[in-house]
Parts: sequence; C-alpha cells; structure tokens
Amino acid sequence: MNKIIDSHMHISKWGDTDFISFFDDYRNKENIHAINLCAIPFKMSNVSNNIMLGFYKLARPNTYVHGGIELINVPIDNMPKGMTAVDQYKELMEIGFDGIKMLEGKPTEHKRIGKNLNHPSLNALYKEMEKDGTHLLMHVNDPDEFWDLKRAPEWAINCGWTYTDGTYSSYEEIHNQTVKILEDYPNLSLTVAHFFFCSKEPDILERLFSLYPNFCVDLTPGGEMYVEFEKNYDYYKSFFNKYSNRLIFGTDCSYLGDEEYASWLFNVVTTFLGTDKSVISFDDKELKGLGMTQDKTDNILFANFERRVGKEPKPMDKKKFKAYIEKYSFALTDEDIKNITPLMEKYL
Repeated sequence: MNKIIDSHMHISKWGDTDFISFFDDYRNKENIHAINLCAIPFKMSNVSNNIMLGFYKLARPNTYVHGGIELINVPIDNMPKGMTAVDQYKELMEIGFDGIKMLEGKPTEHKRIGKNLNHPSLNALYKEMEKDGTHLLMHVNDPDEFWDLKRAPEWAINCGWTYTDGTYSSYEEIHNQTVKILEDYPNLSLTVAHFFFCSKEPDILERLFSLYPNFCVDLTPGGEMYVEFEKNYDYYKSFFNKYSNRLIFGTDCSYLGDEEYASWLFNVVTTFLGTDKSVISFDDKELKGLGMTQDKTDNILFANFERRVGKEPKPMDKKKFKAYIEKYSFALTDEDIKNITPLMEKYL
C-alpha cells in the first residue's frame, strides 16, 4: 500500500475524551502514515476545537493540525486588539499548528459572520498567509442543489442545509468571492474542500488550475462528486491523470461519527485511484477504478499535501499552547474546562 496522509479529519465534540484511541484505531487499521486534524466550529468554538487538536498533536506528534480563527466579533468589522484574524493566525503558527482551516465559506457560517469571504479583516489574513507560504484549507459552498428544495436531498433538509429562504448568499456569490481571493492573492497556498463543489462543471477547476499554481481541491465527499466521476468516467480518468498534482486525499471523517465510514471511504477512494476494480459509490452503483500509476496516486495520497504543508508536522510549543488556553479561556464553556483540565495535567 502506498504511503497515505488523510488530510481532512475532525474532532467536533468532546464525547468521553477518547478521541486519541479513535484516531489511533483508524490509523492502525488502514496503515495511515499521518492525519491532518482540522477545526470545525459546528458544536464548539474554534478555540475549543484548536485546543482539542493541540492535545491530540501533543499525544501523537506525527499529526498535522489546521486551526480555526475565532471570529470574536460578528459581524467582523472590529476585531479586538491582539485578537485579529492575523494575530490569531500568528499565535497558532508559533504554537506549532501547520495550517489554517476555514469553514466561513459554508452558507450557514457565511450567513452568521455577515460579511464576504474577502472582507478586509480576512484579506489581511490571506495576505499574511500568502507571504508565509502557509496552507489554507477552506470549505466553500455546498452542492448547488441545496439552493433548490425540489433537488435537495432529504438528509440535507433534515440538517438545515437548504438555502432557499432569501437570507443566504447564493452559490454563485460565495463561489465568486473565493475566486476573487485567488485573483488578489494568486500565490496563496489554497485547497478548497469537496472538489469546490464543481464536479458538474470541472472546466472551472481546469481554468483555476491554469491560473493559480498553488490552488488545489480535495476529494472529501460530497458524495455527489463521486456520482459525477462515475457518470463521466472517460473525462474524469483524463482529468485525474492530468491534474494528479492538484488533488488531495481526505475523508472528512470525525470523532464520534460513524467509525466504519472512514475505513469504507478510505477503501473506496484508494481502490478508485490505484486499481481498475469497481467499487460501490454513493449512489449504490459501481464506480470503476481509474488504474492510475503509482507516481500519480502518490501525488494524491500524500505528496501534494506534503509539498504544501511539510514532510513532517511542526513540533508543539507547550508554553505557548498553555498561554493560548489561558488567553482565550473566555471562549470556553464549563464542558470545555471539565475536559481540558485533565489533559493539561497529563500533557502540560
């Protein structure tokens, strides 16, 4: 089996704080070389997410972490002194984080912050990250059918991820704001998750790949994109081979999610990329393997990520990590503190 880095995983809530053994089990079962844990502020603040990621990295140093920026003021017109997006970015990098994850392009989060993705306070962040060559992983949009109740899947409706009431920005608006970021910061090391939700219009990706040398997309589902790969097999076989240096493997799986799902998806994608066998896709139909050569599957499974983030994760600075916890303690709940306290005693 090729060397593999799962570039996109999450810890989304504390559970019983057994997230260390959860990820250990996955890594051991599938012989994963390394994982990248990313902040995801759905049920918790970015601060508490960042602290979780930091403790896992202290426990398992062969782990990359992409932290989130806590947008303390919403709307984000006047971030507090010392806590701007750039300040927080620099703090996380000094602690030993490897990159930044932004969920601000998901329509629900985009609505919550009430500003475009290229708001001045965020533009300062992109400018600094472009200068430093730091990797940014962004979630941008959702599948276009989520803006149409006739086409939206039932599970998305049940999650509250339909955007038809007039209070959300359109798919096109959020997409275009992201393209504007690339136009303004053309050397930004940007990976957009979920194929940028462009599997129905891959010519958009081809154009962006031609213009921006550090732009990538990852292969985390959206299951709809694997359905498109299946429907347009010949086109996508050519696409994957041509752009193997712009695609990054990840599962988007989470602690306290479906423990078998990560392994299922891992095997679907690795079989799809590296063999000519067929696997069952998200529409319960067969997805024929691309049979790519090892050098090209290596690009997708680990090399593209390493080229952007580093061949080894950065070491954690315990003193600065502890200072971060103390500085942002105002953003922690009683549940956070209950779970953080024993981890501080063990690792700090």
